[in-house]
Amino acid sequence: MALISGLSILLDGTLVLVLVWLAWRTLACEELFKAVVLFIAFGLVLSLVWVRLDAPDVALAEAAIGAGLTGALLLSALARLEAIARKGKRDEPGQSS
Repeated sequence: MALISGLSILLDGTLVLVLVWLAWRTLACEELFKAVVLFIAFGLVLSLVWVRLDAPDVALAEAAIGAGLTGALLLSALARLEAIARKGKRDEPGQSS
C-alpha cells in the first residue's frame, strides 16, 4: 500500500513539474508554431491532471476545448498570419518577381 501511495505522489509531482515546464516554454518560445504546439501539449497534460483529481468531466472539456478546439483555432490563425506576411513581402515596392 505504501508503494502505491509513493508512486501516486511521484506521478503527481511529475505532472506538476511537466505542467510548469510546458507553461514556461510556451511563454518563452519565440517561434509561434512551436508555442502553439506546446500550448496544445499543456492542455493535454492538464486534462491528465483533472483525471488525477477525479474530475473526468472537466478533463474531457479541457481536452476537447482547451487543447483541441483552441489549438486548432490558433494553428489556423497562425497559417493566416503567415499567408498575410508572404503576401505583404510579395507586394512590397522595389521587389522584382
